[in-house]
Amino acid sequence: MKVKVKYFASLKDRIGHAEDEVELPEGARVCDLWRRVSHEDSIPERVMTAVNMEYVQADAPIRDGDEVAFFPPVTGG
Repeated sequence: MKVKVKYFASLKDRIGHAEDEVELPEGARVCDLWRRVSHEDSIPERVMTAVNMEYVQADAPIRDGDEVAFFPPVTGG
C-alpha cells in the first residue's frame, strides 16, 4: 500500500524534505512508517502524529491512500 507523508517545522528540516510517498505492507501502523522514514526505533515523545488530519497514537493503523503527518508540538508566545 502507498501512503502520503508530510513533515512539518523542524521535522521537515530533520528529514530533509516536506513530503514523501511511501510503500508499506498491509497492516502497517504509524510507528512502522516512522521507523521507515526516520531510521529511528520509535517516534520521539514530543512528536505528534495525524492520519487524514485526525490526531492518532503511534500504534494507529494506516490504510492505502492515507495521509500521515508528523509534527512537533506548536508553541507560541
